[in-house]
Amino acid sequence: MTKPPESDTITVGSCLGGIGRMLDKSVPYAGLFMRRNAGKQIPDYPLPDGFRFVFFRDGDETEWASIETSVLEFDSEFAALLFFKQTFVPYSEELCRRCLFIENAVGEKVATATAWWSIIDGERRPWMQWIGAAPEYQGLGLGKAIIARATRLVTELEGDVDIHLKTQTWSYKAIGVYRACGFEPTDEKKLYKLRENNYKKAIRILRRLESKRFKAIESALTS
Repeated sequence: MTKPPESDTITVGSCLGGIGRMLDKSVPYAGLFMRRNAGKQIPDYPLPDGFRFVFFRDGDETEWASIETSVLEFDSEFAALLFFKQTFVPYSEELCRRCLFIENAVGEKVATATAWWSIIDGERRPWMQWIGAAPEYQGLGLGKAIIARATRLVTELEGDVDIHLKTQTWSYKAIGVYRACGFEPTDEKKLYKLRENNYKKAIRILRRLESKRFKAIESALTS
């Protein structure tokens, strides 16, 4: 089995529609891990008409870089492309069966997710990575669809095992969608090389955001 890239960067980008419209950096930052437990049912979120899933092919790194830059994961497409080439291209055989895209009717790639893995204390652990979608395709349900499909892909490749992803409070709109796809926040500490699972801080921030949202709804209803 090919050894995974030794990268400290297992992150989850902003995603489509209700799954986080870019990064909201006005919110206090806290890293958060989420986990889908083995055996948990994977929901089926079909794609809208005119879209389809495709796997990575040589040359698709340019479109990957465009998507990830559009959701502010990188300052430039050049930086995104450089990261991709250094981190993933050496493992092209794995990429071709682990990196998913959603294509529109004219063949443009508009969303992506990668079903990767890490080795922790000699144990292989699957990860969902680099989930992102072009902002102009928000509100179509593509985010849920690609997360559910990538989760199913992990079980096809690795078996029905626990799956982790890394997110942050800046992507708070995505967290509800991850939960809809079977992921829940976890307070696990030692996951891959990341040591920023600020579970308690993240939950406090998310609860404050939720409280503000409900107060805004209440105010609108009573005004």
